[in-house]
Amino acid sequence: MSNERDFRQMLSQKVSASTAGLWLLVPEYLRLGAWNILKGWTGKQDTDLEPRMALQVANESAMCVNRIRKKDSLSHQGFQLLNGMGQMITDTQIHYLLNAHSMEQTQQMLHNLALQRKLLGHYVGKLISMDPHRLISTSKRVMTKKQKYTKKPAEKMIQTYFSVCAETGQPILLLMGSTGRLTSEASRELVKHTAQIINNPAIVVADKEHFIQGLFETTHQHPLFDLLCPVIKNGKVSRQLKSLDYTRRWAGFFLDESEFSFHQDDRKYRLIAQRTGEIEPEYAYNGFITTSEQDAKELICDKYTNRWSVETFFNFEKGSSLDRASTHNLNIRYGKMALAMLGQAACYQLRQKLHEKYQKWNAQHLAREVLAYADGDVRVKDDTIVVTFYGPSEHIKKEHYENLPHLLAREGLDPKIPWLYNFKLDFRFK
Repeated sequence: MSNERDFRQMLSQKVSASTAGLWLLVPEYLRLGAWNILKGWTGKQDTDLEPRMALQVANESAMCVNRIRKKDSLSHQGFQLLNGMGQMITDTQIHYLLNAHSMEQTQQMLHNLALQRKLLGHYVGKLISMDPHRLISTSKRVMTKKQKYTKKPAEKMIQTYFSVCAETGQPILLLMGSTGRLTSEASRELVKHTAQIINNPAIVVADKEHFIQGLFETTHQHPLFDLLCPVIKNGKVSRQLKSLDYTRRWAGFFLDESEFSFHQDDRKYRLIAQRTGEIEPEYAYNGFITTSEQDAKELICDKYTNRWSVETFFNFEKGSSLDRASTHNLNIRYGKMALAMLGQAACYQLRQKLHEKYQKWNAQHLAREVLAYADGDVRVKDDTIVVTFYGPSEHIKKEHYENLPHLLAREGLDPKIPWLYNFKLDFRFK
């Protein structure tokens, strides 16, 4: 219990925290049920160190700083208090923590987080976008190389697979694999696990990389999900697209429908054909295969255009640990990315409590302007940790943080924070 003694001793003094803004994430972790999720993953209890170590990794990711322990400017007194510890945890300790947990355990943690996010309204769940996100790896081991970009040489990389709620832009699930894992296999698994979370009728939109017979078979047999993705235009498909009798929808835009079958497969799928251009030399053709019966114009013009929400998510959150792959030890990498997903979920909730013009800040901007807010101090008064911000706080809606214990109790949450040894938390703005 020396860690608790150190924690209480530090709180007995007023600490000028270098990352006072990070304390704004604490109530969001409470709303997410993050502590129970971390205890479930580590298999430990409230008084143990391991869940606090995991929380430190999540907060590092929220700060968009890799290996925060190496940054003197971020290692002053204050950051360790946020995680309920009297000192920072070393790289070696974090390595052993992540290495002690299997990919299956981490996948269950992500499943639990996604279920909680669904309850909190982070997903609409009627339109889901999925896409691989390949991370260049600096691993020294001998491994298969793949091309991330057509015009660049093949490189070592780790493959991640995301499903994202296209309406809100929030990630639902993350899978991970080596370069040897087939996209078809990973995509089918991703659809299966995503369906367990969303559990309502939805359309999955994907790019040409998912034009895979097995994936269409999986969604065709699924009672809730339909799939929509572009067809890869080989000679046969190109001739079929050009032979159709298109109907004009508006200037330069035409649609028609036909049937499509994969090689040596009698199952018929719906082919939606699109032609653009007003005169024949300018005609361009695109085809889409789907298991949905919805109107063709709605599928192409409304549903498919939202597929880019997954790319928007990658770009918006790329400053966190979701874009790093230094090691090829998959359970370590998967564990760290899962904890980054927890930090990202807390940051998403925090954004909803900022003034509107600040809600669209990306991960790096949020970390720099809000979470790294330096003009603050941390002290204890009776059973409450009080974080005081000095100077203008134009980003934050103060009504969401002042008198926080009362606000949390009104939401049905216990204002006592278990990883902070049951202290409460409150904020002051001066």
